[in-house]
Amino acid sequence: MKGIHHISLKARGEENFEEVLDFYGRVLGCGVVRTWGTGAERGAMLNLGNVLLEVTANGAADLKKGHFAHIAFAVDDVDAAAERVRRAGCEIFIEPVDKRLGGEYPIRIAFCTGPAGEELEFFLER
Repeated sequence: MKGIHHISLKARGEENFEEVLDFYGRVLGCGVVRTWGTGAERGAMLNLGNVLLEVTANGAADLKKGHFAHIAFAVDDVDAAAERVRRAGCEIFIEPVDKRLGGEYPIRIAFCTGPAGEELEFFLER
């Protein structure tokens, strides 16, 4: 485990996505590190200083509040991290997989459910 890579916030749809980016960027001074996707698949990573905030546009528009989706831990070996939590009895609901966010941001990830029902991601930038 190397630390927290990012915290994921689901904005309440595409319009709220723009509001969230404006708030974190203009009001709080968090720079955009990268963006990807279009429409409801849009996403962005914002620099919060020592951790990133991932904002996605795919949250439910009718919610009264935004939704923090998961905590992503930066790791050197996604497969080993997934196997450790599997042996501890946690459910892996996304097996280790290579992806390209927005077609150009190569990552390897896995997701599990923690002991309190929380969603955890193991994240490796390629």
